[in-house]
Amino acid sequence: MKKPKYSLKGALISNLVPIVFLMFAAFAVPMSGLSIQYLLHEMITRLARDSLLVLSLIIPVLAGMGLNFGMVLGAMAGQIGLVLVVDWGLGGMPALLVAALLGTPISIGLGYFCGYILNLAKGREMVTSYIIGFFMNGAYQFLLLYCMGSIIPITNPELLLSRGYGIRNSMDLPNIRQVLDRLVSVDVFGMNIPIITFAVIAVFCLLIVWFKTTKIGQDMRAVGRNRAVANGAGIPVEKTRIMAIIISTLIACYGQIVSLQNLGTINTYNSHEQVGIFSIAALLVGGATAENASIVNVFLGVFLFHLMFVVSPMAGKNLIGDAQLGEYFRVFVSYGIIAVSLLLHAWKKRHEMLERRLLENEGKE
Repeated sequence: MKKPKYSLKGALISNLVPIVFLMFAAFAVPMSGLSIQYLLHEMITRLARDSLLVLSLIIPVLAGMGLNFGMVLGAMAGQIGLVLVVDWGLGGMPALLVAALLGTPISIGLGYFCGYILNLAKGREMVTSYIIGFFMNGAYQFLLLYCMGSIIPITNPELLLSRGYGIRNSMDLPNIRQVLDRLVSVDVFGMNIPIITFAVIAVFCLLIVWFKTTKIGQDMRAVGRNRAVANGAGIPVEKTRIMAIIISTLIACYGQIVSLQNLGTINTYNSHEQVGIFSIAALLVGGATAENASIVNVFLGVFLFHLMFVVSPMAGKNLIGDAQLGEYFRVFVSYGIIAVSLLLHAWKKRHEMLERRLLENEGKE
């Protein structure tokens, strides 16, 4: 009789974050005054827009590298591809495919660089990947602000700053906007469902599920559980970890392209900056941790996190008379949930280390 009670308690503790968000949604949705149809339409749009970005975080977690803040490097690669295809005047699906093709080698290179650095910082991967994101952001801005138009030829003068080089702060994607979403779509009760976009996301979900069953996927799982044991079993630990980051960076590149084609515009110098924070926050809201993440966590997290984004301003306005309160709340939650997750991760690692030392001391006695 005690086992079910223990299991229920464990399930509640492990899913505490999504439960809290569901309780918040149950309170905030009626307070916002927004219709269910509107909310469903927004959630479908945001699931199509951001799910692929959040999916890019699963493989590094599998490899025991925690939450990959370095996914922003893939987002930068995707944006570079989009800037170039807009300059070349491409449009439609060929433009998206060329942008993805251009972003692929850049993503692989950046992923290898990030994975190599993270191998030098074992045990501190999350904070290191966060700093790598800042470092590469400087290189990205230097490339777009000074190199494009001076070293890298840009033929479209509308993209350049008035001084003759450097890309403008924002760019429209007139021939690319929602080209994937509108390729095949279905209208259900006034809600537009982008079939092809969800099909692309489903393909990547299936690839991740399949990848976990492969030799490399099993190696990553072994490395994530215990690096020393995996090394003793003959698994190339460092190469496996680099491969995990490369895959994550590559998926993030494609995810950013899908996201920006949905929006139809690029904030050239900061579209990528919040991608890592919001994607990781969404994954954690879905019940994932720094040690365990699944596809279910991805979709549940994107749904709950963006539901909070949609209803918070109106709920704050109707409840207190100030919509800005909702903005403050969602920013607080975005950063707060990551901070709590990192603290729990550090506490767990410290607790495991102390237990290991105690067992070693008992064995010596």
